[in-house]
Amino acid sequence: MRTFAYDEEYVTLAQRVMGDMLDYAVNTLNYELQNFYRMFLISGIARQFEIGNPAYVAGRNGCEVAKEVIVLSGLDMPEAEDLMYLDKSPEYWTGWALAYYQWKSGQSFRQIDHAVSIDTVCAMYDSLHEADIEKFVYIMNEKLEQQDVSRLRRLRTYAKLSQRQLAEAADVPVRQIQLFEQGERDINKTQGITLLKLSRVLKCRPEELLAYVDCL
Repeated sequence: MRTFAYDEEYVTLAQRVMGDMLDYAVNTLNYELQNFYRMFLISGIARQFEIGNPAYVAGRNGCEVAKEVIVLSGLDMPEAEDLMYLDKSPEYWTGWALAYYQWKSGQSFRQIDHAVSIDTVCAMYDSLHEADIEKFVYIMNEKLEQQDVSRLRRLRTYAKLSQRQLAEAADVPVRQIQLFEQGERDINKTQGITLLKLSRVLKCRPEELLAYVDCL
């Protein structure tokens, strides 16, 4: 049975906050969706949603969270007033849907973004915003499965390391890395110390190396 990071009663609040955050950033503060979302991922606030920190999923409105993302990114605090509209934009739906999927799947926002970009999610608005949220979950599951080239390989390539360079830096046998990337050894079942060594070199969390597991 799947264990969720926080209680279901907070999910609706988290969805609303994240929806308002993206809507405010794009439609009031005039940020590009992808640029702001990248700031959200890097700022550390994405992690607060993932662990269900009440200060973020329930204690603040989306405009306040958007402003904090901007400040944590080293930019000046926006002076625009907090605006949240009854008519929900594609950006609102994008945040609303992603918050639910992250909670349901247990994948980090960064893991999801590696497989399905924020712009791709937003482009689903026309066909899915009136559908049951579980249809979005189903489609996202399919997309993550299709894109699930070894995460280790993707992160290694992003770090511009060869298999041998990663093996030497992490003190892990190169053959083990090859087997992980070829799918011949299940990285989800490897020792935690191996994941920790690899994650330190790749500058990611150990869980970001794990293979996708269907959340249905």
